[in-house]
Parts: sequence; structure tokens; C-alpha cells
Amino acid sequence: MADELGNVEPEVNDASNQKKKHKGKHDKPKPWDDDPNIDHWKVEKFDPSWNESGMLEVSEFATLFPSYREKYIRDVWPMVKSALKEHGIEGRLDLVEGSMTVSTTRKTRDPYIIIKSRDLLKLLSRGVPAPQAIKILNDEMQCDVIKIGGMVHNKERFVKRRQHLVGANSSTLKALEILTGCYILVQGHTVAAMGSFKGLKQVRKIVEECMQNKMHPVHHIKILMMKKELENNPALKNESWDRFLPKFNKKNVQRKKPKKKEKKEYTPFPPPQQPSKVDIQLETGEYFLSEQKKTAKKWRDKQEKQAEKSAENKRKREEAFVPPKESAKASTSKSEEEDLATMTMSIKQKAKEFGKKKRDENVNPEDYIAVASSEQPKKKKQKSKFSFF
Repeated sequence: MADELGNVEPEVNDASNQKKKHKGKHDKPKPWDDDPNIDHWKVEKFDPSWNESGMLEVSEFATLFPSYREKYIRDVWPMVKSALKEHGIEGRLDLVEGSMTVSTTRKTRDPYIIIKSRDLLKLLSRGVPAPQAIKILNDEMQCDVIKIGGMVHNKERFVKRRQHLVGANSSTLKALEILTGCYILVQGHTVAAMGSFKGLKQVRKIVEECMQNKMHPVHHIKILMMKKELENNPALKNESWDRFLPKFNKKNVQRKKPKKKEKKEYTPFPPPQQPSKVDIQLETGEYFLSEQKKTAKKWRDKQEKQAEKSAENKRKREEAFVPPKESAKASTSKSEEEDLATMTMSIKQKAKEFGKKKRDENVNPEDYIAVASSEQPKKKKQKSKFSFF
């Protein structure tokens, strides 16, 4: 399209103006997603007035616990049952089957409290103490049980990487608890964590990368400490922190290759039978000796071994007092003198040749011609008077 002045107007691409399509039916941007006044991590406390009529159906969850936790759970069950009763949940303990059950009642108002009760049973069975596990019933507390048993197949490697999470005297675990604000318990093939959603997300990432040997927990601790400091700076609130965070490169350390055992050649015949103690005594003739002679021979052999051992120990002790051998300097000095003499002679010869060459190069041809002309001619030989020719 051209206007009156002859300028061409660019055609508008309708496809670029169209909004991006989303895969899901309800996966669309909401107006409150980018609202800075809303804290998306905050969990509001439940008010019973929101659900005065209660629950219409009964929901129930059961969890098995290991036999070594039976005594502890039986002792703390009255405390757990009273904590569940405050939220309108009924708890039952079956020691025959080894299971714990929670179910809703008519007094239950919060629909999500049954899920919290299920998590409480799960934490109790995984070794979390009862006073700590009861905190999961609060609205702001969440939990996550991370399974680490199937991440590493080698048992020795699994134990070593799990120890990296705990650290010496549980120092690494304590540092992670302080920085993430979560309670962490490493027990068997699982890691139980309790805290906020943000902290649980960090804990899961740290645990998975440690067990997969991607990054050591100590490196994560350094990164979290840097993030804590950067959060206090309001100028860097809306900027990327990648330039401030440390970067750790994985080093490939050469490991010792295991020694391969040489495979023996297969033979269908069994190995020869080893001689017994009686057979050896028959060969040496010791079998026919009396008991007195046998004891005397044993004592004599013992004395010989002791004498050999004492002689060897004495030789080792005297090795420290043996003076070291002197290095043969006399033989080497003669060869050094001969090398020095030949070197000086060669240097003199080269200097002589160089001087002669220099002198020949500096000759002036005019001087040579002048000297040649100034020389007098040689006198002719006089003939002798007594010449016969």
C-alpha cells in the first residue's frame, strides 16, 4: 500500500499480534500472578467459620511402621492422639498389624487436616520424634519425604554420599537446617524434611544433587550464604545474582583401577589332593619319633628361628651406624683436568685462526702496491773471471 506521497506502508503481520497459545485449557496468565503486593508463599491460617457444616464423607488413611519403632510409638501415642483430637481427627493404633490410622469425624472442619494427619503418621514411621512431628498439623508447616535408596545402586557409594549430607559431627546437616529453615532427618533410605515450601524445595535439590554426585552440600551452603547476604541489599532486589554467586567446576580425579584377577585355564579335572599333616610327618620321619624327641625337635626349631630373627634385628640396628660410601672424586678429577686442557687448546687455536683471518681482511691494496714499488731491484750475479764458457 502506498500513500499520496508515494511512501510504502509496511504490512502488519497478524500472526505476531496474536497472543501466545497455551497447552492447557486453564494454563493462562492470571492478573494476580505479577502483583507485587501478594506473597504467593504465604499460607493463610484456616478459620473454622469457613466450614461450619463439617465434612459430608469420612476420609481415612493408614500407615505401617517398622517393628523397631513399635515401643516408641506406643509410648507417645496418647500425646499424638490428643493433638489429633484438637483438630477433630480420630487416631487408632494397631500393634498386631503394626499400623496407624487417622480418620475424619463430625467435628472436623478443615478439609486439608486429614492430609496433614497422614503426613504426621508418615513422619512418625520414618523416625521423626513425636514433638517435632506434631508441628506438621500447623498450617505454615509442610513436609517432604525424599527417597534416596534407588538413586545409588552401589552400597558403599550410597553410604559415603549419605554421609556427605550429615557431615562430621552433623555439622553439614545443622548448617543446612539454619540456612533453609527446615528440620532435616537422614534415616535409612529416606530423608525427612519439615518447613516452608521454599525451604523444602531447596532441601530436595541439595539432597538429589548430593546423591547423584552433581554437587557437594558444602558448595550449596556457600551459595545459600551468599544469597542470604544479597537479600539484605535492596538495590539488588530486581537484578540477577548470577555474577555474585560462586561457580564450582567438577574435577575429574584419577582413581586407582582395580586389579583384575587373571582367569585360570579351565580344566575338567579336580585339583590334586593336598597332603595331610600325617603324610608330611611320614615323609620327614617325624611320625615314628617318640613324644620326647618330638618336643626336643620343636624346641630346637624354635631356638633356631629365634636366633635367625635376633641376627636379622641386630643387622637392621647396625645399619644406622654404617658410614656411607665415599664418592670416587679422584677418578673424576683427572678426566675433568684432561677435558679442561683440550678445551683451552681448542680455544687458543680458534683465537689464532680468527686473528689471522682478521688481519688478512684489513689489508689495504694501495699500501701493498706502494711498498712493492719502493723496493730496490735485486743485483745481478757477477760472472766469475774463471768461466770456461
